[in-house]
Amino acid sequence: MIHDDLESFAAALPPLQSLAGLDLGTATIGVAVSDTFLSIATPLETIKRKTFTRDAARLMAILTKRRIGGLVLGLPRNMDGTEGPRCQSTRAFARNLHRAEGFDLPITFWDERLSTVAAERALLEADTSRKRRAEVIDHVAAGYILQGALDRLRVIRTASEG
Repeated sequence: MIHDDLESFAAALPPLQSLAGLDLGTATIGVAVSDTFLSIATPLETIKRKTFTRDAARLMAILTKRRIGGLVLGLPRNMDGTEGPRCQSTRAFARNLHRAEGFDLPITFWDERLSTVAAERALLEADTSRKRRAEVIDHVAAGYILQGALDRLRVIRTASEG
């Protein structure tokens, strides 16, 4: 099911399963995964986009291998908070993935504004070469997206326990 709010997404998550975060680009998909306690996001890999069917098959292989319990897609809002064509494309990807055979994970969105900027800054601070930055920027950005959602989920869980 696709959830527009993190609260309903949190309620749909199975216990002790990791989440995956995606940074969808036109040429690549950055992938990050969390630990089973939903505390830490770790950049995993960048998928070179080909066709939706191939992209979805590669993604499903990762999700199955890692026993992922939910998916967080970065939603590329405009700086004023509105949704443009890239948001529509991300929502269409989520709908198509949700309809894909064998896919039954909850999906939600996380505002990804400035995630690539933050990832670039972190890689520069780590003195990463230009070539290496180009190789890893998408899955590092996916890590920022997923970590933001994990931090918010922690607040939601704490509030519901208290």
